[in-house]
Amino acid sequence: MQPTIEAMTERDVEAVARLRLAAFFEGTGRTLEEDMAGLRGLIAGDGFEVAFVVRLGGSPIGSCLFVRNEIDPAHDLTPWLAGLVVDEACRRRGIGTALVRAVEAHAVSAGVGMLHLYTWQARRFYEALGWTSVEPFEQDGEPMLLMSREL
Repeated sequence: MQPTIEAMTERDVEAVARLRLAAFFEGTGRTLEEDMAGLRGLIAGDGFEVAFVVRLGGSPIGSCLFVRNEIDPAHDLTPWLAGLVVDEACRRRGIGTALVRAVEAHAVSAGVGMLHLYTWQARRFYEALGWTSVEPFEQDGEPMLLMSREL
């Protein structure tokens, strides 16, 4: 069975929010309801911003976002690749790469020439996909890296 990547729908919101909370927001106080509301706002938006979901057998196993603004950005840049997450049991199968490429393709179709992202732990993953390190910095006392990719 092959994974499929599509625009997120309401049926994906709770499962994706649970993946995102575990990956990004543990210990931050962000609630499942808050993350679900944010995802619903994206899927009900103007079509420029998009939330992609990857499904395996109909179940969401990952997601990646194309957004105008990153949560609490340290830089005044736009747009962003954000929130790449793949269920731990499904990693190392090219799913993350496929999600990044889906966001990049959407950005190109929307007339975007440059994308940005924040990471620290996944910097080597993004470098292997052609992303460039722009600036290391600290956010909330933790190391962070601004990266970009010309499309």
